[in-house]
Amino acid sequence: MHEEPPIGTNIRSNVIEQSEREPRGLILKIQRFTVHDGPGIRSTIFVKGCPLRCQWCSTPESQSPHREIITYDQKCLGCGKCAAVCPQGAITMEALGRRVIDWKKCDRCLKCAEVCPAGAIAIAGKYMTVTEVLAEVTSDELFYRNSGGGVTISGGEPLAQPTFVREIFRRLKERGIHTALDTCGFAKWEVLESVLRYVDLVLYDIKHMDTSEHIIGTGQNNALILENARKTAARVRTWLRVPLIPGFNDSEENIRKTAEFGREIGAEQVSLLPYHEWGTPTYERIGREYALWGIEKLSDAQIARAKEICESAGLPTVIGR
Repeated sequence: MHEEPPIGTNIRSNVIEQSEREPRGLILKIQRFTVHDGPGIRSTIFVKGCPLRCQWCSTPESQSPHREIITYDQKCLGCGKCAAVCPQGAITMEALGRRVIDWKKCDRCLKCAEVCPAGAIAIAGKYMTVTEVLAEVTSDELFYRNSGGGVTISGGEPLAQPTFVREIFRRLKERGIHTALDTCGFAKWEVLESVLRYVDLVLYDIKHMDTSEHIIGTGQNNALILENARKTAARVRTWLRVPLIPGFNDSEENIRKTAEFGREIGAEQVSLLPYHEWGTPTYERIGREYALWGIEKLSDAQIARAKEICESAGLPTVIGR
């Protein structure tokens, strides 16, 4: 399998000769003018790599800690350059120039994306230094200050690249820019704590209160997540985020336990995020199957009931996205 250099570690910039070293990380995208990832107008930095495998994940291309190919069939010219360059023979051309990828053979060498003239095969993930990231997000500093906004780092999971993320936050704080961390909390406490030093607000994801159900839905135990949530809320302003997934965590019992947990640890509010299917086409584009095809979305009445349960537990509640 094709190996890439490690992310989140100190390396010399390939762009500018410099005497000091700085962290470089793997970015999925930087989205400007967001309003759902904390207060005010914000820029959200999405990093790659996540220890969870949530079945409903709307950005599955953010889970791998490596760059990977992502396809856009509507752009394909049928030129065959991708098939010709693939060293594993993972790409073949069928009748009428139709491109077919055997994803089991793909080793992430990315050569196909490098030769595609139309962007029908692209690369998900871009290495950037802290300085390069700051140059992009600080260009909107005036909007942050006028709206009470700032910069949020999301994922994937930001704590998968702690050195990189911590340095971005540290330098943002030096400029007086509000910082928010969107995390699932699955990391050693010393890692999380080192990042929290430079964080004004934590958007903390709670998937399920039951350990067995959490393992089924995400692939990981929730004991560390809940323990870190308590410690986090004791140190930094914390908003809980709860994806409402039909048949997984939408029972009244689980919603009530989640709200009571949030009140107990001192969370300021909970954001309920109703299930949607916006990210489902991406699974096919990266050669994966989506696990939740066919499940019905929650009705407006069900969402309203979840909000009512949270508020009755004494926790301010908003419906997010």
